[in-house]
Amino acid sequence: MSYRTPIKQARGLGSSHFGVAQWWAQRTTALALIPLLIWFVVGLAVHSSAGYGAARAWIASPVAAVLMVLTLGAVFYHGALGVQVVIEDYVDGEGLKLALITLVRFAAIVLALAGIFAVLSIAFGG
Repeated sequence: MSYRTPIKQARGLGSSHFGVAQWWAQRTTALALIPLLIWFVVGLAVHSSAGYGAARAWIASPVAAVLMVLTLGAVFYHGALGVQVVIEDYVDGEGLKLALITLVRFAAIVLALAGIFAVLSIAFGG
């Protein structure tokens, strides 16, 4: 016979408040991406017919290089957060869930670093 009340059995199974930080991070990156992606699309439209040299010179400018690095970082971080939520909600099995989240984070970091390295190598004349 157990003297535990239902509230005692349920305590600790509720919200861990971990999701709030992730929710705010995703909303913050979404707001940051609005002006960054508008800048990126307008820049692509302006330089689309200018040729390779002009596009490379645009990315090599200090302001464009910094904005491009910020855009790449925000895009991959925002995407990784979104895919992580989907995995947490729809994948059964804790081991598979952990493996997929680790793979997504690793891929996001590798792709973001590759993009940032490309932008920096253009910006510094590499």
